[in-house]
Amino acid sequence: MRAPLSWLRELVAIPADQSGRDVAAKLIAAGLEVETVESVGAGVDGPLLVGLVLEVEELTEFKKPIRWCQVDVGAAAGGVHGIICGARNFVAGDLVVVALPGTVLPGGFEITARSTYGKVSDGMICSERELALGDNHDGIMVLPADSAKPGDDAAPVVGVGDEVLDIAITPDRGYALSMRGIARETAIAYGVDFVDPGVALADLPAPLPDRAPQECGSEDPTGCDLFTMRTIVGFDPAAPSPLWMQRRLVACGMRPVSLAVDVTNYVMIELGQPLHAFDLDKLQGPIRAARAADGAAFETLDHVKRILSSDDLVIRDDRGPIGLAGTMGGLETEIDDTTTNIALEAAHFASEVVARMSRRHKLSSEASRRFERGVDRDLAPYASARCAALLLEFGGGHYVGMTAVESPSVEHVISMDVAEPGDVAGMVIEAGAVVAALEGVGCTVDVTGDELAVTAPSWRPDLTDPADLVEEVVRLVGYDLLPSTLPTAPLGGGLTHAQRLRRRVGMALAARGLVEVLSYPFVGDGELDALLLADDDVRRSGPRLANPLSEEQPYLRATLLPGLLAAARRNAGRGNVDLAIFEIGSIFAGAVASSAPPRPSVANRPTDEEWAGLNDLLPQQPVSLAAVFAGTREPQGWWVRPGRPRGRMPSRRPAPSHRCAASRSRSSLDGTPRSIRAAVPRYCSTAASSPSPANCIRGSSSPSAYPPALRPSRSISRRSSTLPRRSCRPRPSGPSRSRRRTSPWWWMPPCR
Repeated sequence: MRAPLSWLRELVAIPADQSGRDVAAKLIAAGLEVETVESVGAGVDGPLLVGLVLEVEELTEFKKPIRWCQVDVGAAAGGVHGIICGARNFVAGDLVVVALPGTVLPGGFEITARSTYGKVSDGMICSERELALGDNHDGIMVLPADSAKPGDDAAPVVGVGDEVLDIAITPDRGYALSMRGIARETAIAYGVDFVDPGVALADLPAPLPDRAPQECGSEDPTGCDLFTMRTIVGFDPAAPSPLWMQRRLVACGMRPVSLAVDVTNYVMIELGQPLHAFDLDKLQGPIRAARAADGAAFETLDHVKRILSSDDLVIRDDRGPIGLAGTMGGLETEIDDTTTNIALEAAHFASEVVARMSRRHKLSSEASRRFERGVDRDLAPYASARCAALLLEFGGGHYVGMTAVESPSVEHVISMDVAEPGDVAGMVIEAGAVVAALEGVGCTVDVTGDELAVTAPSWRPDLTDPADLVEEVVRLVGYDLLPSTLPTAPLGGGLTHAQRLRRRVGMALAARGLVEVLSYPFVGDGELDALLLADDDVRRSGPRLANPLSEEQPYLRATLLPGLLAAARRNAGRGNVDLAIFEIGSIFAGAVASSAPPRPSVANRPTDEEWAGLNDLLPQQPVSLAAVFAGTREPQGWWVRPGRPRGRMPSRRPAPSHRCAASRSRSSLDGTPRSIRAAVPRYCSTAASSPSPANCIRGSSSPSAYPPALRPSRSISRRSSTLPRRSCRPRPSGPSRSRRRTSPWWWMPPCR
């Protein structure tokens, strides 16, 4: 989540002397993870002014379109400047951003007055990408007519210099995926008042009396417990988005598209409620949330045709699906350049339904990221009113009205002892500080003696247990105040028999050259089919996960082979074809109980009965051993002897064959490469009846005495025959029996 500091200051009274890094330090202390603090347009140095285009002359004598522009940048900056520009998205009378000579743009690009195309260009008209404001480089930036005057500083107009906080939001803090949530945390960190923009209902005009709004409904109250629909007619599709809205969207990492799309995105970032706008004229009948039909085809806005499942929650009309609930709309009902009538949807969807659907279709969007983490259930009508007010303000039109359906909700009250946060933290936390911290995050607290009855706010669906409340209190009191206490380690009883047995088996296999691997315990039908297993094979009986990480591997393994074979395939693909790997791990067999599991308290250890009941719900998990062998039995290398099968190491003492002592000399006087002389044994003449030093090729003047692969490239020097030869290894004598080996001289037989 990217949060511009200027936008944050509008929602919270941050002290003026606090920079973006100061605010980041406060949020980090409050438990939010601020990754970076960036500056918009970092690298711009020098005069950046608003210019008024007075005249545009087309230079037609060049291969590409070139325009000679007269731009007024104010009397203080020299009045009218002549500038060469190739963009064609502006006309005389437009306001543009001008970088005068001496200005340095991001990347170290310095603007100078230079002669080009037969003219002297005295500056540059800038685009978004040239100022590091965005990726748009289709044309230069054209400012609204009433946004500034010629000669004004353009930096604050386009947002150059504004600081942006890039915050990593954890899955339990979905409320922080909005400026509203971050502003609340900032107000708590600075101890200032916070005015919640999410409970302010925007003023809308009276609905048209002669037209009914678009109908809506929900056929699945568990998946969609609140559905609202507002209708606007007579909207101007050509109306542009205001510049301040575009700048904020770009700073938050979004690309401006059109007024209708930009407003829905803006309200989503501001309040945290995803919205979707349908073209009202393309709808057929009432809109409702319902489960999809198995095998139905549907094309989303990203032009991808998707096959739906009965587990998918969709938005549909009389002809079929028109959107994936909480994820992405459909192509048939999208807003386009001719849309004048809008149906604005704002709803609340169950987080687990959206998460599974998004993962099943491999489709993640800004809306799904928020619904997966939990969206404020009460926010939908307020957010849709805010969005409708902005659409009417900047795009015109008439408000028709709203329809809505809602399922009843039950408030969840959490009971907690007032001393529990201090007991868990290991420090004294006063009762007043506990109540103040809980009320600061939006909870309603009723105090009865030492007991607290806490009702979590609608925007914090993650607060369900006393432990969640303890975490909130401790993080607001300050993690840095927690005492550092080293826990006392209990006496260990050593390894169990099963652990010793498993370790012994692993060490025995490792001693024989096998390498242990660890693989994921998830498998799919494709991997089991590749093993040619029958349909009734027990290795296909792995239980299916309710919420798998990937729909391609939805089962827990009942055999270790798929993971081992996948590891072997990866190794073979990287050139490691000789391998022996094994795995010792649990497999899963048997059925999983269908009853709902009990939820033991986190305040105390589960009782023996609760523990036994939880274990009865699980499948059997026996420990299994599997291994995969590929390639040669032993590694190949330079020790391979002619005629011997490859992959066998020679024995430590050479057999009585045609091989004799290896030379320990490091010289290359006989022409043999040094690496060969140091690493390869010499071979005896085959004419000898028994191997002896006299029959060795050492000192021989004939290269034919060498094996073919080891024959020297030039004739052996005669000097080598006069050098002393060593044909055996001297026995160690004296107290020192050093085993240092600088070359494989252990192949030499000891002297007799």
